[in-house]
Amino acid sequence: MEVNTMSQALQLHAQVLKLGNTQNSDAQKILSNIFTFASLSPAGDLNHARLILKSNPSLNSYFYNTIIRAYSRSSDPTHASQALPLFLSMLHGSSHNMPGPDKFTFPFVLKCCVRLNLTLQGKQIHGLIAKMGLSSDLHIGNSLIYMYSEFGDVGAAYDVFDEMSMRDVVSWTSMIDGLVDNDQPAEAIKKFEQMLECGIDVSDATVVSVLRACAAMGALSVGKRVHKIAKERKLHSKVNVITALIDMYAKCGCIESAWKVFNDDIMDKDVFVWTAMISGLASHGHCKEAIDLFSEMEASKIKPDEKTMTAVLSACRNAGSIPQAYKILSGMCKRYGIRPTIQHYGCIVDLLARVGRLKEAEELIKTLPVKPDAILWRTLIWACNVHGDTARAKHLMKHLGLQEMDADDSGSFILASNVYASEGKWCNKAKVRELMKQKGLVKPAGCSRIEVEGVIHEFVMGHYNHSEAKKIYVKLNEVVDKLKKEGYCPKVSDVLLEVDNEEKANQLIQHSEKLALAFGLIKTSPGSEIRIVKNLRSCEDCHEFMKLVSMVYQRDIIVRDRIRFHHFKNGDCSCNNYW
Repeated sequence: MEVNTMSQALQLHAQVLKLGNTQNSDAQKILSNIFTFASLSPAGDLNHARLILKSNPSLNSYFYNTIIRAYSRSSDPTHASQALPLFLSMLHGSSHNMPGPDKFTFPFVLKCCVRLNLTLQGKQIHGLIAKMGLSSDLHIGNSLIYMYSEFGDVGAAYDVFDEMSMRDVVSWTSMIDGLVDNDQPAEAIKKFEQMLECGIDVSDATVVSVLRACAAMGALSVGKRVHKIAKERKLHSKVNVITALIDMYAKCGCIESAWKVFNDDIMDKDVFVWTAMISGLASHGHCKEAIDLFSEMEASKIKPDEKTMTAVLSACRNAGSIPQAYKILSGMCKRYGIRPTIQHYGCIVDLLARVGRLKEAEELIKTLPVKPDAILWRTLIWACNVHGDTARAKHLMKHLGLQEMDADDSGSFILASNVYASEGKWCNKAKVRELMKQKGLVKPAGCSRIEVEGVIHEFVMGHYNHSEAKKIYVKLNEVVDKLKKEGYCPKVSDVLLEVDNEEKANQLIQHSEKLALAFGLIKTSPGSEIRIVKNLRSCEDCHEFMKLVSMVYQRDIIVRDRIRFHHFKNGDCSCNNYW
């Protein structure tokens, strides 16, 4: 008998109890339906399901597996913590006539370990799986790949993947997704290529994962090929694929292609599609269009979420529109019931700081209804340094609490180091660097990527390992000579090192985006666009350098840095020197 409401389930349960014999097959079937509905239906009641289990401990493993499954996917995080004790009772329950765990139990238990971040327990359960001879089960293998990827242990996920005797589309997609989540997009794309070579048909989840890798790498040609594959498999009209396509094209510098996907390929757009397009427009400096699109979204009766509000506030930030930003921030809670988060306030602080309203930004941080984090203070301190207010910058550094910082936060130390260096206080800088060393922190190396003929080339500062390094430096010197005739003068103040100006100029020339640009000038045809993806914020010298190259060489240059896109054309930049 089908159960549709909890009231109906309770009535049926009462009838089963009234009959008195819960062990006959008909009663068991009805009880199973009641239990499944109570456990897994959005209209169910997990407490009632658990009550059924407590009253009938000898029920078969289906009942135990079902409730563990319910705990693993419940929106209430406390439910996941109830799954492991239940699992342990199954392990030791033979003396109480309880069923032991089987191959259907483990995928749900492993998911609970992920939700609770129980790394050690997850590994112990993996050992138990091996001991029980269940390692070859496909679904368990897929769950182990997912678990290790979520724990950041890609090596262990790879080991599980390599040892699987049989793999399906979920196995490959989980491995690709894990690589993307753990900042290995190039490996993710390689794994996708292997998947195609093995004749595994892709799913919409696979397409989304690979598009995420392409977005991270700036791998436009691969992204276009994945788009083509999605069309061939009739997957391109799925909402999750549409969202990923918009994000990929936007992050690869093709905002026009993102617009085309947004306008042509889907009729019923959800909040994720709208948000991806608004965010893409904002990052490319099309701020008015982003804000207008948000208004169109409101008119379409699509309710924004937290990420939508971050995207539209980012558009206000990039446009320097303070009144609009405050208006949107104040309307979030009133109109949509969205309480502003640290990310939303961060956009406002960044906006005020960029335009030089440093005192106002500081007062805002001090009066926030949420506790400011280190990123918020760093945003303001960086702006103080840019605007030459070093006294305020030094005063605010106390909020970073460098002595108490978590070991994985290198950003605050680097910023403090730069503040001291900009004042020429090299001893203070050395002390900060020593503290970083003691905490085992390393400054992330600036790297830039450029795609040429479908191959991604990566450069870091002073890169000499590239197969064509000699040609690149020859070309770079040629470019510098030409630019100097147009008035280029290296901005040596950007180099915060205790060296002479000649060495500072040499350091600037070796920045990773300049190396990528020189390679692009060598390898691409005259008049074609050059696209570069950089992992850090562009420095002022590189920004001016790109503007001049776009004019002298008549090349459109698109650079994606950590903050936004810069479209250089005829000596100008789309950011209007505001980034």
